[in-house]
Amino acid sequence: MRGRYADGLMHKRGGGSREHINVYDREEGSVRWLNGVGKDIGNPNWKRSFPHILVATLSSFLYGYHLGVVNESLESISIDLGFHGNSLAEGLVVSTCLGGAFIGSLFSGSIADGVGRRRAFQLCALPMIIGCSMSATTKDLRGMLLGRLFVGTAMGIGPPVATLYVTEVSPAFVRGTYGSCTQIATCLGLLGSLFIGLPAKEIVGWWRICFWVSVVPAAILALLMEFCAESPHWLLKRGRGTEAEAEFEKLLGGPYVRSAIAELSKSDRGDEPDSVKFSELLYGCHFKMVFIGSTLFALQQFSGINAVFYFSSTVFKSAGVPSDSANICVGIANLLGSITAMLLIDRLGRKVLLIGSFSGMAVAMTLQATAASSFASSAGAAVYLSVGGMLLFVLTFALGAGPVPGLFLSETLPGRVRAKAMATCMAVHWVINFFVGLLFLRLLEQIGPLILNTIFATFCLLGAIFVRTNVMETKGKSLQEIEIALLPPE
Repeated sequence: MRGRYADGLMHKRGGGSREHINVYDREEGSVRWLNGVGKDIGNPNWKRSFPHILVATLSSFLYGYHLGVVNESLESISIDLGFHGNSLAEGLVVSTCLGGAFIGSLFSGSIADGVGRRRAFQLCALPMIIGCSMSATTKDLRGMLLGRLFVGTAMGIGPPVATLYVTEVSPAFVRGTYGSCTQIATCLGLLGSLFIGLPAKEIVGWWRICFWVSVVPAAILALLMEFCAESPHWLLKRGRGTEAEAEFEKLLGGPYVRSAIAELSKSDRGDEPDSVKFSELLYGCHFKMVFIGSTLFALQQFSGINAVFYFSSTVFKSAGVPSDSANICVGIANLLGSITAMLLIDRLGRKVLLIGSFSGMAVAMTLQATAASSFASSAGAAVYLSVGGMLLFVLTFALGAGPVPGLFLSETLPGRVRAKAMATCMAVHWVINFFVGLLFLRLLEQIGPLILNTIFATFCLLGAIFVRTNVMETKGKSLQEIEIALLPPE
């Protein structure tokens, strides 16, 4: 009998989505399963899917690691490679990685849909290993930039694929928690890079070790993903119903397979073609969600968060604060905020965390702007406001603006366009990230921290307003319930 139920549903798809819902209702009554499973016989054991999530978060760990790997070591790199004091070259070491991430993000959707989520993770690990090796062995700036370009390409592929995978293999009652695991992994990667980079200023050439270290988790990701479950969503979309059932059994347990397949089929619209054109995302019925997702990512980047991660050492040094201990505090604040978000996201919901996060970030950036004013300098409070504001900013970012946008977007996008729409939104993210990384130091020199931090605070406030007026709550709903609620009229 294995595989027949899924295959039978595959044959019924020509009748449109409403027919699927009726078939499902007649056969299963009011029982709801996939991702929203267990409303009648209890939720599946979360321990079945958690190991697969854990492996997937290695890509997020690598993402966080390479966000911070040049933070402590940038000065040593610039001295060894002969561009010390050149702020544009230092910015390029950061922004070239982000340019590569933009390129990777453009293709991430096609890769994830073409070869599947598991193979996409493995393809992501390959340029990561190559790029790290090139950066670790280079003798000049050109080799460093080329290595960073390869690493950036992998960073562009990894996060959207990880978000897709986590969303599609997680039961609804822990989907927010699992989604926060990717942010925690990013924090651990960032914190790890800061710890490993501590000896960079004392030990000549230590920065090369910092790059070599990241080869290990990339290789582990490629190896362990061979034993992880493929996304049943992707398998069913490719017409491989029997394999989808097998993966559901691996992720949820045998009693949940039949209803999980039926639930997944509810949102399928057999009258729609499998191929997705980018024009559909930019002008079609899915434009609204793509616009909301892209705007969330844009506001996330315009808040100034990655300027903090990339250049916190420089900022702390200008404030007269030892960068080593301050950067570790930044990493710890990021981790604490992410853990708190993991505990709250399935209780308070996505929207509440986003509004609170952007509001808190606005307050924190205002403190940093105040620290740069003449009033704070005369009162002797500049250092405390600067460091305190930065730590508060990172903490509140990790509570919502960090983990929620990617999770929210992957929840609200229909399965047929999910991968390519995510790629489009992430491309927006990386373009803005690129220019923030490239121009931050120059803007800091030319307009000063007071005006720059005020601009960042304004964008944070705009983020809170945008979320309040445009973002719907998805807490506790299955992907199919969300998709059906957002389906355009036929």
